[in-house]
Amino acid sequence: MNNKDLPGLYVHVPFCKTKCPYCDFYSITDPSLIQSWLDGIEKEALIYNREWLPAFDTLYIGGGTPSILDEYGLGRLMDILRNSFSFAPDTEVTIEVNPDDITASRLACYEALGINRLSIGVQSLQEAELRFLQRRHTAIAAERAIGLVQSSGFRNFGVDLMYGFHGQTRKSWTDTLERVLSWGPAHLSCYQLTLSDGTPFGRMVSEGTLKRATEEQERQFFIHTSHFLQDHGFIHYEVSNFAKGEEYFSCHNLKYWQRAPYLGLGPGAHSFRDNARWWNCRSVRDYCRLLLEGKRPVAGQERLSPEQVRLEMLLLGFRTARGVDMDDIVDQPFNGEVLARLTSSGIVRVEENRVSPTLNGYLIADRLPLMFFSLISFFIKVFY
Repeated sequence: MNNKDLPGLYVHVPFCKTKCPYCDFYSITDPSLIQSWLDGIEKEALIYNREWLPAFDTLYIGGGTPSILDEYGLGRLMDILRNSFSFAPDTEVTIEVNPDDITASRLACYEALGINRLSIGVQSLQEAELRFLQRRHTAIAAERAIGLVQSSGFRNFGVDLMYGFHGQTRKSWTDTLERVLSWGPAHLSCYQLTLSDGTPFGRMVSEGTLKRATEEQERQFFIHTSHFLQDHGFIHYEVSNFAKGEEYFSCHNLKYWQRAPYLGLGPGAHSFRDNARWWNCRSVRDYCRLLLEGKRPVAGQERLSPEQVRLEMLLLGFRTARGVDMDDIVDQPFNGEVLARLTSSGIVRVEENRVSPTLNGYLIADRLPLMFFSLISFFIKVFY
């Protein structure tokens, strides 16, 4: 399980073969820059290797599409990281992979490099939905890829899925869930499609050529997903994440939600430690240029005030089944009354001195923290 006292390491691989129209993560489709990016990662790692002396116990290689890296590129990346940092013996090492990139030799490479967890971006098993999402794999290709994963001996693999978009029905979504569960994944991430302004899908919404799901449709999909997966033995441990058991929780992502320290390397990567957060520039070329000049590729930073720390603690805590400590809530005026109202309304539950969201609480997880700030609580008390 995750050790909150140890930091996590994230590496952003900002390369994709094609760009999905809904994706708001930074990536480019020019593979000619991969070697320059690796040079940059090596330089950035050297900047931080003495500043982050405790051993990392999670490593997450995300993107972009990390599986775009060939065996040489990934091998060099792992050598850079292991030569620069210390890792705990039982480190969780995750890589995000696209089904089209999975081969028997690639899986053998992952195992040889010490990668012990796969996050496979399937999104859907309906051909029409995959075309709408402009994924480069088919449902048949995804099934074939999972077969290779199973035969390779990987047991700790998760599948990323997407719901709540144009053309999807509850029946098609349930069919995807049933077929995915037949593969025996240890973990599922089920994300509602987000239509960000800067993406092609976001622009289509602005132009009126693509409709968002209604709030009621989103609610129904969310509740159905949770009930369905819990009925099949999964723990709904975070708003969008489900695991077959606590041992399969994403230890790296738990660090984000528990406000543990983490270091991010690569263009657009974020880092956090001691209530300070900083993030890198979102450009491979600028990232490499700054490091060649001996500069840190940091685009911005902030130090959180006590009030921001409190809000963030509640915001992240209420996204998880573990919730937040009771003592972090009742120390403010009116919060006891707010808690009583939310408990009686079935929004949160109180167990063992912790306040955690119910399924209905998950639906308003982003709004829950604001209800526990004294000024807002006052207005709730007066007008609710």
